[in-house]
Amino acid sequence: MIRLTVRTVPALLLALASLVPARADSVADFYQGRTIDLEVGYSTGGGYDIYARMLARHMGRFIPGNPTIVPKNMPGAGSLRLANWLAQAAPRDGSTFGTIGRGTAFDPVLGQPGAQFAAGELSWLGSMNQEVSICASWFDSGVTTFKDLETKELLVGAVSFNDDTGQFAKVLNTVLGTKMKIVAGYPGGNDVVLAMERGEVKGRCGWSWSSVLAAHMAWWKEKKINILVQLALNKHPDLPDVPLVTDLATNPAQRQMLRMIFARQVMGRPFVAPPGIPADRLGALRKAFMETMADKDFLADAARAKLEINPVDGEKVHTLVKEIYATPPEVAKQAAAALK
Repeated sequence: MIRLTVRTVPALLLALASLVPARADSVADFYQGRTIDLEVGYSTGGGYDIYARMLARHMGRFIPGNPTIVPKNMPGAGSLRLANWLAQAAPRDGSTFGTIGRGTAFDPVLGQPGAQFAAGELSWLGSMNQEVSICASWFDSGVTTFKDLETKELLVGAVSFNDDTGQFAKVLNTVLGTKMKIVAGYPGGNDVVLAMERGEVKGRCGWSWSSVLAAHMAWWKEKKINILVQLALNKHPDLPDVPLVTDLATNPAQRQMLRMIFARQVMGRPFVAPPGIPADRLGALRKAFMETMADKDFLADAARAKLEINPVDGEKVHTLVKEIYATPPEVAKQAAAALK
């Protein structure tokens, strides 16, 4: 029998403590004095970059420990490069997250080449808005309405054949018979817009209406661009007379395919972290994200930059991703074919 004395109790407690795993640092302890990398899957100056930098200026105030968030750019393959990196190589400790194209999450289920991740395993923080995208033509293109696209060729710029700017044009060509010729390879959406202004291309598809509002509202008001079609599940209030893509379907099969492809618009500006982040840190990041979206200083800053804020929380984004992955195989196969 071990006899406990005043001298032996401290030693025994110390020995027992050595057998118990050390308590993990609290969320605040982890983030105190730390820098979080916010990776952007596109070049600087485009819509995703603008939204990410706005978030980076404010979100750190709402994360326990108040870390500094530093935006960085990792363009490539319409943000597919970043999605693969987040899934495979990024730190899984909550020190890194990113923003990718709203449709990139669905690349694996749609059979897009190069997609090496499972979107349902990623850690979704939320989306800063629910997006309406458009196809637009330059004023001297000869194409002024969607109907024109059925008979006239329009040269449209794209970042990649695997992101919205390329995929959406392909879908319209395949499903609705438009005649857009796609020139892909621009580093980011802003580069496509500059190319349109220079006359290299005459239009752009997969252009977020929020980006138009933030950076090129004057073009719309001055009629330098024609808005041809809305790419979403619901019309934007600003564009009541511009046709909605799902309304242009001529049969139920087309409508079902278009709904699958454009459901991504619900997660218009998604932010996502690697899989396997500790649950308490993921919870803190999700909470901080939504608190930022409701903060008066953030909203005032976003209003000055003319950014639409209509947030979706991380759980809802994750649920949407899982719903799309549960699409019947036949419909998914047809939608994938429309993107090739």
